[in-house]
Amino acid sequence: MIGGIANLLSPRKRGPRGHKPDGWCPWPLDPRFRGGGGKGLAGLLGLLLFVATPTFADAPKPLYRDPVFDGAADASLVYDPAGQQWVMFYTNRRATLADAQGVEWVHGTRIGRAVSKDGGKSWTYDGTADIRYGSGEGITYWAPNVEYIGGQWHMFLTIVPGVFKDWNASREIVHLTSRDLKVWDFAGKVDLGSDRVIDAAVHPLPGGGWRLWYKDERDGSSTHYADSQDLKTWTHGGVAVKTRGEGPQIIEWQGWYWLILDAWDGLGVYRSKDLTTWEHQPYNLLKQPGRALTDRAKGGHADVVVSGDRAFLFYFVQQGGEPEAASDPTWQRRSVIQVAELGFKDGWLTADREQPVDVRLLPP
Repeated sequence: MIGGIANLLSPRKRGPRGHKPDGWCPWPLDPRFRGGGGKGLAGLLGLLLFVATPTFADAPKPLYRDPVFDGAADASLVYDPAGQQWVMFYTNRRATLADAQGVEWVHGTRIGRAVSKDGGKSWTYDGTADIRYGSGEGITYWAPNVEYIGGQWHMFLTIVPGVFKDWNASREIVHLTSRDLKVWDFAGKVDLGSDRVIDAAVHPLPGGGWRLWYKDERDGSSTHYADSQDLKTWTHGGVAVKTRGEGPQIIEWQGWYWLILDAWDGLGVYRSKDLTTWEHQPYNLLKQPGRALTDRAKGGHADVVVSGDRAFLFYFVQQGGEPEAASDPTWQRRSVIQVAELGFKDGWLTADREQPVDVRLLPP
């Protein structure tokens, strides 16, 4: 969270139902398909299949841009079966805030919502999450982590108690629940034994219960973890990864568990068989800035959606490398959400941000 400051082809309508003369077709028919016989029929069927099969366009760059403050970051994606859509929650940094002192623009932030009806290819702004915590005024919300557990939605959210010019304020993680992904009720604070904890990620344990990973700034910004059987009482388990980083995400893919961190130099990657012992990948993902407009900085705080046998990396990019930044020194505050598809090679993860991405997120 902090270190990152740096059309489908529609099928042709069929003609009216009922008897039609042999060879009738509602559009001019290619001569190759005229006449009777199986060959002509097979060709016609082939044409019909071609016309009726949807084609998919690649995801745009940027994938999503917040229309309010132009500061989308720290995405967390879930599928909403009630709305039959994907929902993206994100930190809504106030990048365009006038006369901001220091890092005030990263404080006082709401949690934005965007929705997608086409499997994650296009996104529409849908306001902000209604978070029932405190008065709401002057409170900072960062880095939502949203999960569906036990018949309801859970959000683990970083709270900063005010708007500050520097990074020195206390921070904590709170637990909220929701029935509709819109209104979030306070369920309790997550006691982790430190007053400087941010960026929660929750994943079920193979033997039951859940594990929460988070950044502990009191311990050199290392990644710690805690376990719980009920999502209410958490027992600190120690250090998961000593290397500095933030925004941990946990996925299971290609026979491994993966821990992906914002290393402020691209995304650090670790793999494990048991969610406890982690092996560091020799190279970071998205370390090199991209060439496309709006993608020309290191990738930051990401979420990963595993969809079938594919996995998609949703990361944010600050806009300091864009042409506008040359004349507007505040342009670098802006950030957008991009997507890349994860690959698997020689036992490790890859991500080529220059490759077009045919995003097709499937309902879980």
